[in-house]
Amino acid sequence: MAYQYLFGPVPSRRLGISLGIDLVPHKICSLNCVYCECGSTTKLTTERLEYVPYKDVIEELNDFLIANPYPDYITFSGSGEPTLNIRIGDLIRYIKRNFSRIPLAVLTNGTLLSDPDVRKELLDADIVLPSLDAGTNSAFSKINRPHIALDIETYIQGLIDFKEMFSGEMWLEIFILPGYNDDPMNLNALADAIRIIQPHRIQLNTLDRPGAVPGLQPADVSLLKRITQDWNLPNCEIIASVSTRKQKKSFRKDIEQAIFETIARRPCTLEDLTRILNLHVNEINKYLDTLESDNRIESISMKRGTFYQLKRD
Repeated sequence: MAYQYLFGPVPSRRLGISLGIDLVPHKICSLNCVYCECGSTTKLTTERLEYVPYKDVIEELNDFLIANPYPDYITFSGSGEPTLNIRIGDLIRYIKRNFSRIPLAVLTNGTLLSDPDVRKELLDADIVLPSLDAGTNSAFSKINRPHIALDIETYIQGLIDFKEMFSGEMWLEIFILPGYNDDPMNLNALADAIRIIQPHRIQLNTLDRPGAVPGLQPADVSLLKRITQDWNLPNCEIIASVSTRKQKKSFRKDIEQAIFETIARRPCTLEDLTRILNLHVNEINKYLDTLESDNRIESISMKRGTFYQLKRD
């Protein structure tokens, strides 16, 4: 069976072997983050709809889990914002009823947690991993480019309200991007918000691959270490290097080789690789990370977008 809404399992840096479920079409999101490795948002919205059919997702999930070993996690993620799908709560309840042995994680930008219905729908998840990159509206607008209906105060309050009622774990991811959200005012505001939210983990991340805006630079590890020291918050960590993915048993050399051989024939964009190899954009991204970290390929910006080519000496 060819899957339209499932992808992987992929070697996740945070969740081991992760079977992904994509609940919205490509790049339908409430944010248009400058750093998004999936590219620019094609539909910027906060409207909740059944973007992909509930029954089709269930059919694919049953087919995969009957025929394959259980993954470490089932993860709602993908190339858009999963909480925009109004049936996410029904899907979570179905999985917990029928596949209760598999932990369930939700990767979300967190913007819709201000909605009481969204908070209620996520309560049966084991881990919710929201993001928060800004503590001020100016930084929020600059790095996340949100839908006009969103503001940072409501966003943060939604995270606070959800954490208070959630019995699972909340891991808060913060993406640090030089020139966008690393100024002292924003970092201090972020620290203040985190102290109130009280997530179980704080995970600092930065650019691994080209984002939606050309010319972005990752934060140095020294900067990330300084932020963790300045904040002096418990359970604050820097997300592990992509090279650790190859140590996971889910890492598939055949997928890595297929991507490498395709790029060897001619430079390709992420969209080209998705179409040629019939793999989900998130799955391809994981392997591009490892190929770049091994200096086997490199990215170049061109008029049509970011292309991946063999590394030149």
